Amino acid sequence: MSITISPKALGNSNFRNDHGVRLAYVVGGMVKAIGSKSIVERMARAKLLSFFGAGGLSASAIEEAVSGLAARLGTEFPWGVNFLHNFVLPEAEEAVVDILLHHDVRRVEASAFITPTPALARWRLLGLSVTSDGSIRRRHQVMAKLSRGEVAKCFLKPVEPGIVARLLSRGDINDEQAKLAEFVPLCDDIVVEADSGGHTDKRVALALFPVIRRQRDAIVQRFKPASSVRIGLAGGLGSPEAIAAAFMLGADFVMTGSINQATVEAGTSDLAKDMLQKVGPQDCDMAPAGDMFEIGTKIQVLRRGSMFAARGNRLYDLYRSLESLDQISQRERTEIEEKCMGRSLEEVWEETASYYARVAPNELQEAEVNPKKKMAMVFRWYFIHSNRLTLEGDPSKKSNFQIHCGPAMAACNAWLAGTALENWRERHVDDIADKLMNQASSHILDKVMTWGNKTIAGSSIVSPGKQY
Repeated sequence: MSITISPKALGNSNFRNDHGVRLAYVVGGMVKAIGSKSIVERMARAKLLSFFGAGGLSASAIEEAVSGLAARLGTEFPWGVNFLHNFVLPEAEEAVVDILLHHDVRRVEASAFITPTPALARWRLLGLSVTSDGSIRRRHQVMAKLSRGEVAKCFLKPVEPGIVARLLSRGDINDEQAKLAEFVPLCDDIVVEADSGGHTDKRVALALFPVIRRQRDAIVQRFKPASSVRIGLAGGLGSPEAIAAAFMLGADFVMTGSINQATVEAGTSDLAKDMLQKVGPQDCDMAPAGDMFEIGTKIQVLRRGSMFAARGNRLYDLYRSLESLDQISQRERTEIEEKCMGRSLEEVWEETASYYARVAPNELQEAEVNPKKKMAMVFRWYFIHSNRLTLEGDPSKKSNFQIHCGPAMAACNAWLAGTALENWRERHVDDIADKLMNQASSHILDKVMTWGNKTIAGSSIVSPGKQY
């Protein structure tokens, strides 16, 4: 008598069918192409979904990467592109949409949105059409990654009428798409993001997930199409036990993120991977997010071996307490230039001004008359710089490495310790996925059988010989 629970049975079957995948498991996009083309291609060919990390890249770099993926994978394989909200340059989102449309990308992972933007809405609505049987086809699938109820509410409902009207008036969508907009939610899937690496509110999964799922169910009472939105879980998922707990909590699918940085395919430096492989439970810290610096948004990063978190927090403290760069004391200024920037603040501003003169001259003009804005732009440069240093992997610059990381990495390292995958050079993203899901299914079965034996004497709550 054999009893098994297949990893293919975990999660929502509609999720697997809609995305054409064999497991309800996703690898999220990691900025600056750390969520690399290699990750996307390897996962796709294994019939698993992942997202290219387009956040923080120039339009030309995104174009090059997406065109290559589209040529090799087309629409036959499951893959997508991370669509990171651009708080500083919202017009940059429109350029990303144009690239996605040009290469017929079918899936995006919408991340860090405070509220949905016209660019994201345009991409979603341009994928709507009516099939021969009268149903609405959603050619463009949106997976929204979020941790706040008010943001979830926006994605569970249709695109706001004001945005629809604006897109229609500009000719960005047609009359049919504008009419269909009111009958579909903005997203197909929601990832409830708990205590994750990178952008995070450090929410507790056990509390956050049920709240978002109940919010979905409440909206369904007034807007029936929201019932099709699947709710997945991310953040802190670095071990089979955590994956099992996510599915037992009711997740339709799971997403892993920063643990995939310590794999062969990840697009970061070997030194960063070496550092990640040593992460323990107490080795992470919170720092300001460079892309949302002024409003105090936080990211979770690796503390062990890097001073980035402490230095980033100090820059944010200075920004809050001062009105201009001129108010920084000479001692503090020297420390910033020598330890953080590696050059003078004047040189940082020259580089920053040159960039904004090309991409956003209005922002530059405002900074030239607003000293506090100028200070923010100079400080934001450090966050871009620290990302570059991490990707380059120069050991002499390690103290400024910005490595997005959460407690899942520690759990993953502990799980793989003493196995053939202990060294990151033996870790491949699809192998990690299969190993996590296989062991999670075994863990669930063990618990179910234990509970069954304790509560139903002499019998089992799982049918013998049947695969679940």
